[in-house]
Amino acid sequence: MELNTFSNQTIALAGIAQVAVLVQQLATTGTCDQQAMDASIGSLLKIDSDSAADIYGGLGGLKLGFDQLNGQITGEKPPNPDQARYAAAIVFLERKLSDRKDFLSAIQAGIVKAQAQTEQFGELHENVLANLGDLYHSTISTLQPRIMVNGEQRFLSRPDIANKIRALLLAGIRSAMLWRQCGGSRWKFIFYRKKIQAELQDLIKRI
Repeated sequence: MELNTFSNQTIALAGIAQVAVLVQQLATTGTCDQQAMDASIGSLLKIDSDSAADIYGGLGGLKLGFDQLNGQITGEKPPNPDQARYAAAIVFLERKLSDRKDFLSAIQAGIVKAQAQTEQFGELHENVLANLGDLYHSTISTLQPRIMVNGEQRFLSRPDIANKIRALLLAGIRSAMLWRQCGGSRWKFIFYRKKIQAELQDLIKRI
């Protein structure tokens, strides 16, 4: 597939925005949008895809991310400081990860293991999420600055929710990697916001 297109860049941005929302939902309420989580976790397990949208199981899997990104660009949704911080940190840490070949190899091996687990248990089984959570904990979370998740301690202290949050942050790194592979950059996001917004409107109509 042709990577360097505004459509692919917008899809990847929506993937990052979606993860930021899901992490905030889990940390503050203990639950999150299930369809969106399915798509985000599923994106980790899709190594070879025919299109950027296919990575998330189709455009419908990114509805939450598209809505969030659209609200941010148009100003219709008040900015959530935690979500903005998670998204910015994900993009920053992905750049640091790109220089760590050892971590990239470990993550690739861990995802292959998770793929095998999904065949036996299903994508969102606790064993799969625990593996992905451990993978994030042993690699990304050792990079600085660490992503500090704000929320209710009664939720953050639960191992199952912690694993979901870590697995989602790893999925966010995957989306940030796609964003960069597709030609995305901070400057492009600043100077081509109208172009991205127009692309976003078109993608939302296609859901």
